Amino acid sequence: MSTPDNSLISIQLKTLVNLARPASLLKLHHSAIRAQQSGGFVSRFKGRGMEFDEARLYQPGDDIRSIDWRVTARTGKTHTKVFREERERPVFISVDNRPTMHFATRGVFKSVQAAKVAALLAWTAQHKGDRIGGQIYTDSECQEVKPQNGKHAVLRFFNALINPRSAKKQDMTLEQTLARLIQHARPGSLVYIISDFRGLEKKAENHLAKLSSHCDVVLIHIYDELESHLPAKGRYRFTDEQLDVVIDTGDSQRILSYQQHYQQRLDYLQHTAKKLNLVFFQCSTTDDPIEVLR
Repeated sequence: MSTPDNSLISIQLKTLVNLARPASLLKLHHSAIRAQQSGGFVSRFKGRGMEFDEARLYQPGDDIRSIDWRVTARTGKTHTKVFREERERPVFISVDNRPTMHFATRGVFKSVQAAKVAALLAWTAQHKGDRIGGQIYTDSECQEVKPQNGKHAVLRFFNALINPRSAKKQDMTLEQTLARLIQHARPGSLVYIISDFRGLEKKAENHLAKLSSHCDVVLIHIYDELESHLPAKGRYRFTDEQLDVVIDTGDSQRILSYQQHYQQRLDYLQHTAKKLNLVFFQCSTTDDPIEVLR
């Protein structure tokens, strides 16, 4: 009798560490405000730095070393070069680890797929010299990891993914999680939210809008194919080892209602992303996360 492959249903540190090499080959272009020089983020604050922004008329107090002599000679008026500061950019990765993520009918659990995507994003950020931090949340606990530099920061984030903090049972909604995200993701951060987005409603949408006003936000929707389409006619048993549910897919009206409900949720999620100018894409439990990000 073969033993079950635990890597399909639980997050393994070895799996996440082994994604470092393929992550080095990824070139993510979710934001156009990255510096042209390697390894830097161009902030909105102007000052001395690596990235030239503009030439403007000289003002009293300007550093004479910044005078743009070519523009000065061409216009006959003294002009100063203005630079934008190049900074390491915080990358903040929010990962959904609620009970609904511990599910799949094929491939790997949604929670495992989410962790793989998060690991690829973390390694990619580390390769580019960015600071890596994140948030792991369940229906009873939300844990933040402060952005830091280097491989140590990546492994610290992985440890939080693999060993989420336990807490006494309480209702932790998606709205509350996003509210915390606003407090912990510093302005100018690149924020990835990896989730099945169950519970995304108007109040949660308002938090997304506030977050996107000072951060670049990417939504990554993790889903299992059964969530969009029920299987062919028959009776199917599902269990979470505590409760059993038997679904009869011979009822065509029930199937139609089920699919319409999923499509309405997906349409709302896509519409929200478009309205708030967020990057949005999907990753199923059978997809290769490397190819999805590529």
